[in-house]
Amino acid sequence: MIRNWLKNIGPGPLIAAAFIGPGTVTVCTLAGVGFGFSLLWAMVLSIVATIVLQEMAARLGIITQKGLSEVIRTEINNPFIRTIVVILILSAIVIGNAAYEAGNISGAILGMESFITNPYIDIGNNSVNYLSILIGIIAFGLLFIGNYKVIEKSLIGLVTLMSLAFVITAILTKPNLAEIIKGAFTPNFSSNNLITIIALIGTTVVPYNLFLHAALVKEKWSKNDLGIARKDTYVAIVLGGLVSMAIIISAAAIQSLEIENAAGLAKGLEPLFGSFAKYFIGIGLFAAGITSAITAPLAAAYVVKGCLGWDTTLKSTRFRMVWIVILFTGVIFSSLGFKPIDIIKFAQVANGLLLPIMAGLLIWIMNKETILGKHKNNLVNNILGCIIFGITLMLSIATLNKIFDLNLF
Repeated sequence: MIRNWLKNIGPGPLIAAAFIGPGTVTVCTLAGVGFGFSLLWAMVLSIVATIVLQEMAARLGIITQKGLSEVIRTEINNPFIRTIVVILILSAIVIGNAAYEAGNISGAILGMESFITNPYIDIGNNSVNYLSILIGIIAFGLLFIGNYKVIEKSLIGLVTLMSLAFVITAILTKPNLAEIIKGAFTPNFSSNNLITIIALIGTTVVPYNLFLHAALVKEKWSKNDLGIARKDTYVAIVLGGLVSMAIIISAAAIQSLEIENAAGLAKGLEPLFGSFAKYFIGIGLFAAGITSAITAPLAAAYVVKGCLGWDTTLKSTRFRMVWIVILFTGVIFSSLGFKPIDIIKFAQVANGLLLPIMAGLLIWIMNKETILGKHKNNLVNNILGCIIFGITLMLSIATLNKIFDLNLF
């Protein structure tokens, strides 16, 4: 039974790996330190929203055997609207992932620095962190092999490692179970925690995961495997959400409010558990960083393939060139310690605009019988989808409000 279950594990864990990156670890850490267990409900909401949207994306990929960007390009008949949507998708996913890739690699570096001290070498007038090059080589090797099964198994292993690290850390804090349940199912809004709530939802309901999921399911499954794909999606995203919740729970045990990131989480827990905290958090952060460093370039390559109508495979030159450029950009920025703030700001704006647009387009496509036949959305799918569309729209407005300081709230 276990052997059969392991055999049917698919892209779900890769999607979980993609949304639990260093940014998620940092946001969850700040949520736990600043608000204790009181924002766990925002993660529960995020998990439900992610399951609904990712199930639609997976169903679309399996039934049509096409990627999401490919379906969007062929289904929007108005040339002007199609061009605008394609440009927005390419901007948010390709440029955005290139901007965030440095953060993914930097997160993995922070994890490795728990075990390796002073990983810098001087090249001319610059001090270069050689760990970023090492992480880049690992990611490059897995992607260049161009074998979906190898990538899948590697990422599943890393996700398992990350999950164990953070869940064990949460258990060691001996949290109050009643308080956890209360925090998970009692919504709590205030002007002080609104931005953190937005960040928790925004770092979990990720636009590029919709494209990645639709593309990956057709690499593994056919139309007869829809039930297996659904189970894979539900289980992986719930487990991924539990990992995020474990990080919040771990951070809630820290009494200091001076923690600013995941590295600070390790230091904050050290008085409770000694040096073991540093190693557990280090392993978890390394796994979170490197999995996102692999999935972000992969997602961007699939998006470009669909938007431009390429008939390519994982091993094709054009496909490889896309993820190589994004990975190389991330390695350079992270090794030099350069933070492309303006590019990241642009990516945040593009993603903020893209999320409700993608949710709306996905719901529209999932109701087209000409595409999905009997597998189109039912009433429950549409009700949940519309609720989530409303949430993503508010999230988008809040993101733009935060970036441009519009004082809408």
